[in-house]
Amino acid sequence: MLGICRGRRKFLAASLTVLFVPAITWIYLFAGSFEDGKPVSLSPLESQPHSPRYTASSQRERESLEVRVREVEEENRVLRKQLSLAQSRGPAHRRGNHSKTYSMEEGTGDSESLRAGIVAGNSSECGQQPAVEKCETIHVAIVCAGYNASRDVVTLVKSVLFHRRNPLHFHLIADAIAKQILATLFQTWMVPAVRIDFYDADELKSEVSWIPNKHYSGIYGLMKLVLTKTLPSNLERVIVLDTDITFATDIAELWAVFHKFKGQQVLGLVENQSDWYLGNLWKNHRPWPALGRGYNTGVILLLLDKLRKMKWEQMWRLTAERELMSMLSTSLADQDIFNAVIKQNPFLVYQLPCFWNVQLSDHTRSEQCYRDVSDLKVIHWNSPKKLRVKNKHVEFFRNLYLTFLEYDGNLLRRELFGCPSEADVNSENLQKQLSELDEDDLCYEFRRERFTVHRTHLYFLHYEYEPASDNTDVTLVAQLSMDRLQMLEAICKHWEGPISLALYLSDAEAQQFLRYAQGSEVLMSRHNVGYHIVYKEGQFYPVNLLRNVAMKHISTPYMFLSDIDFLPMYGLYEYLRKSVIQLDLANTKKALIVPAFETLRYRLSFPKSKAELLSMLDMGTLFTFRYHVWTKGHAPTNFAKWRTATTPYRVEWEADFEPYVVVRKDCPEYDRRFVGFGWNKVAHIMELDAQEYEFTVLPNAYMIHMPHAPSFDITKFRSNKQYRICLKTLKEEFQQDMSRHYGFAALKYLTAENNS
Repeated sequence: MLGICRGRRKFLAASLTVLFVPAITWIYLFAGSFEDGKPVSLSPLESQPHSPRYTASSQRERESLEVRVREVEEENRVLRKQLSLAQSRGPAHRRGNHSKTYSMEEGTGDSESLRAGIVAGNSSECGQQPAVEKCETIHVAIVCAGYNASRDVVTLVKSVLFHRRNPLHFHLIADAIAKQILATLFQTWMVPAVRIDFYDADELKSEVSWIPNKHYSGIYGLMKLVLTKTLPSNLERVIVLDTDITFATDIAELWAVFHKFKGQQVLGLVENQSDWYLGNLWKNHRPWPALGRGYNTGVILLLLDKLRKMKWEQMWRLTAERELMSMLSTSLADQDIFNAVIKQNPFLVYQLPCFWNVQLSDHTRSEQCYRDVSDLKVIHWNSPKKLRVKNKHVEFFRNLYLTFLEYDGNLLRRELFGCPSEADVNSENLQKQLSELDEDDLCYEFRRERFTVHRTHLYFLHYEYEPASDNTDVTLVAQLSMDRLQMLEAICKHWEGPISLALYLSDAEAQQFLRYAQGSEVLMSRHNVGYHIVYKEGQFYPVNLLRNVAMKHISTPYMFLSDIDFLPMYGLYEYLRKSVIQLDLANTKKALIVPAFETLRYRLSFPKSKAELLSMLDMGTLFTFRYHVWTKGHAPTNFAKWRTATTPYRVEWEADFEPYVVVRKDCPEYDRRFVGFGWNKVAHIMELDAQEYEFTVLPNAYMIHMPHAPSFDITKFRSNKQYRICLKTLKEEFQQDMSRHYGFAALKYLTAENNS
């Protein structure tokens, strides 16, 4: 009956609107076109800015009127389209909308007598749902903890951003790990009309830690219970989402459902689509009390202001204490307690249509929630199996999820036209810096890259590190792109210490990397490797930005600045830790040089000692690094002396010197103006020298460069004359900046460059 009623009213309303709105609109416009009894032209060509009658206010009124005309015409077009669709579907389609197995508005499940009042109350409306205001902010709360959940949140947020037309305010209840990851992600994402606030989940543990919970979500799975206390007291309503949710529509449609709440309804929930709360899944299955099938809490609409007045905090606590006396623990975390409260107070619930939470768990009845792709609103991967869950249409759902998983997040940085955004200092500074660049400059793209903000996802995989008790630990730092993934396993075998890697990937490549890592026993056995994804943007490889990201997120007092194509000698990690103590790196400004060699062979019997390496050098199996194309880069290392050295020795800086060094974590960053190929390490070593670092060569350390195909950037350098011209320009500007910053001491760099 509900479907027929709604269908007839929509058909009648659409018909009347299409017939009368155009006429009323033009009468309104005609009447509004007179001022003091005289017609006022709407055409911009006929406006007379110099006439006495022309004022700023009349100009604004004219523009407003023109905008209104366009809006009304667009509304008419949409209504005509809806009317034609309604006519083409015919009576059979309208009858289908209120069929027993496809209950779009009333949810799913049997009409138990205990539920009858709720369903009747929720289904009595036959009017059109109120629209959400154009620039109304939609508030969303998500509980997120740990590395994996932080990845899941990104996919959820992408699906929301893709469809949204309103400003969003995310309230993230996060632990320290998730906050670090997501704060950096959103800060570098810079999505307009999106605000993020964090709430410390660890501070909330004491509120729910007394509740034993068997669910895989752990203690964080109970924190939705305390949102009335956690979220700001002036926040009246919020949509609460699990991290394993995917949106297939504009979240404003769900926000609009708040207008349907009546009386004491304060919770909007979808019925649980499995038989869990019926207690018949296995012998002696004893779930928590629930109303019928119970409700799923993956998607919740909370009327916070009313919940606070009802003393929600006291309500759920008393219920939980009573039920735990017999149940001993929760099986489904907060969902069990929500359902126990609803069982005692059914008037609290507004039952959402089941398409607002299509639950893809085992033994689900979710297929009754949709008949067509267009019916889908929210997909909930609420099985521990996630994408591997068995479902008749799981392939379609999986593809929809993967679409957002691999979707380029940079494309979601779109403005909401007509909605003023909050002032963002970082965004304003960026725009100011970019506006100062000359777009006609042939090196404009090089200069622009220095200010490009790359979306960054820290700790893409699980990371664990325990600080060394002697405070001598060293982290290997490197950067890479997709074509160097094969080096990761080899490096992990050669270096047992912590590693910090910045990976330059697209969203799709990040997922390929995830699958690669999860399929590697070597990588999965190492938890002290931090993988930081810097998402692709622009035409250059931002090599120094990547190095800075990897450097910034180390947990040790020292770091070994390497490159992904090098394999360190076996035992280098322990050797460097001893050298740190021996050379008093903690109290002196030293850069410890690890001599670099290379092989042209893809298969190499890696030397296990310095003696073996020297033998391979003599046989021509190994060479000093880049001796045949770029001798100046490593010549100051003095390989002839290194062959017989038994103690560390000091070397002086020379032009174009670019060794691989071990330094304290407080050393200067790499200069971001250098991108792609050329001078990216040279500039950094020059700055270390300017800051009076002492270069010391380690006598029993070495690293070997493995062969690979030429990178895209070195190909551009070799083939593009303008590329080389711009690099030369950037070098000169860097040297001038050095002179201004370090004064007279930096003049030697200009002299050395001229003599080289």
